[in-house]
Amino acid sequence: MAGPARYRVLLADEIVPRGIEILAATEGLEVDDRAGISGAELAAVIGAYDALIVRSRTKVTREVLETATRLKVVGRAGVGVDNVDVDVATRRGVVVLNSPGGNVISAAEHTFALMLALVRHIAQADASLRRGEWERKRFRGVELHGKTLGLVGAGRIGSEVAKRARAFGMRVVAYDPYLSPERPDWLGFELVTLPDLLGQADVISIHVPLTDETRGLIGQPELALMKPTAYLVNAARGGVVDETALAAALRSGRLAGAALDVFDEEPVAPDNPLLALDNVVVVPHLGAATREAQTGVGVEICEAVRDALVKRDFRFAVNVPDRST
Repeated sequence: MAGPARYRVLLADEIVPRGIEILAATEGLEVDDRAGISGAELAAVIGAYDALIVRSRTKVTREVLETATRLKVVGRAGVGVDNVDVDVATRRGVVVLNSPGGNVISAAEHTFALMLALVRHIAQADASLRRGEWERKRFRGVELHGKTLGLVGAGRIGSEVAKRARAFGMRVVAYDPYLSPERPDWLGFELVTLPDLLGQADVISIHVPLTDETRGLIGQPELALMKPTAYLVNAARGGVVDETALAAALRSGRLAGAALDVFDEEPVAPDNPLLALDNVVVVPHLGAATREAQTGVGVEICEAVRDALVKRDFRFAVNVPDRST
């Protein structure tokens, strides 16, 4: 039984019951589950809390953080923290945590599902058959075996994708300026420059966070380096790829196809030009949408927030707060 609360934790988005139980069972923590709270409501009440846990829906903006007078920790159930204003949090002495391991396998499997759907025209063939058509020649695809996969980013998820690609008989190259040169030896891929990767790969898969450095990383100049027969898969973050340039490349035949799980703006506007192209597979940000991943990230972030508050353990921190303010 938990004792008197020293820290109050607000859940702004839905978290699995097992994660909530971990927090509720911790002496000194009081949990307030207000999943679905609006941004205005959040800004109005956040001043009473020491910790905030969110998923991708809730935006932890400057306005929210500036009213969070006692906030110590923001926990993001997932890898990406682009819905949290990390710069403002850092200046205000707030630790931002993520859950980097909980959805790795789901994201890697989803990437491969997109890849296979793309090169074998699964979505288009399904829609055609449901219209009463039987057009086998129209949907002739290509094998992944013997092809080169280019990973833009080879961290946890990218490395898991590489393992699966090798099982399919693919050669794997990767661009990751933060990766130790020794690591690819045992993961089974070669580190190359980004231009080299774009020129070699038959399939390019994106696995980087959205930061100032990666925003627009794949634009018109990069797309121009790719083979006309190449495919692009993005299950990371939408802003990494210039959607206007990608649509133009796909429309002109400069690129064979693309599979997209993420977009610049989500939900996607119906008039997004990518939705009108036959050589594009699109799904609504499903990379972590498995029972296992939702449980994994929920439990991981609740444990991380508990440990940060109670034990001062910040192993999952993505920033170093300014404690002088």
